[in-house]
Amino acid sequence: MIEKVNPSHPDKVADRIAGAIVDLAYAAEENPKIAVEVLIGHGVCHAIIETTAVLDKAEIARAITRIAGAVFPDICIVSQDKHLSDNQADVFHCGDNGIFKGMPLTEEQKRLSEIARGIYRVYSCDGKYILDGDRLILCQSNAKKQHLREVYPDAEINPLGDWTGGTDVDTGATNRKLGSDMADSVTGGGLHSKDLSKADVSVNIYAFLKAQETGKPVQLVCAIGDDTVDGRPYAEIVEIAKKYIDAVGGFERFAEWGLF
Repeated sequence: MIEKVNPSHPDKVADRIAGAIVDLAYAAEENPKIAVEVLIGHGVCHAIIETTAVLDKAEIARAITRIAGAVFPDICIVSQDKHLSDNQADVFHCGDNGIFKGMPLTEEQKRLSEIARGIYRVYSCDGKYILDGDRLILCQSNAKKQHLREVYPDAEINPLGDWTGGTDVDTGATNRKLGSDMADSVTGGGLHSKDLSKADVSVNIYAFLKAQETGKPVQLVCAIGDDTVDGRPYAEIVEIAKKYIDAVGGFERFAEWGLF
């Protein structure tokens, strides 16, 4: 059983905006420290940003409107806590306490990811999908129901009828769809909206990748300040996660679908 939401779901819009802001921080500094929270809905986007990087509010506003359309950008930027920044001054240390789990993807999870991406290529607006064994539920806004019926004849399609969706109908918040992004790997901690010194990002990515490579569950724990995780220097964990983020095209692109 798995649910996926597409990149135009309000929660994913919030994740994508946060990712775009993290991308801006990495463009401004080599190893910025940043944490972003985004709440969007009904014509307003609130973005609270704690960072070491010098960011341009106008550039952030342009990113918000590029992703979300005509919304009012309410942007608050503050310096990240000095103690947190100093912790990473000499070498990367684990940026938070956390328990992390990586789980191999099931065929069901892979299949729903393919279905969600295929529908989104045709209907690039708010949608969410569930696969539970043979039961496929497709909730896709602004869609031609008959067209979806032709492609997925056995699916339950928009059970309550047509709908419009988007941030004019619903609110979106960062890291509210972690199950969609991480499948059975989800534990505590947000996957999006932070730099790679934060274990929520780097160790989650590392554990997931290791589980796919080995085909076995991975369970890790770390404390803030740890310089090794899973027997590796934390800097190495960060580098593995950075290569993954770079490969998918940056933090904004990563936020579109998450890890699968």
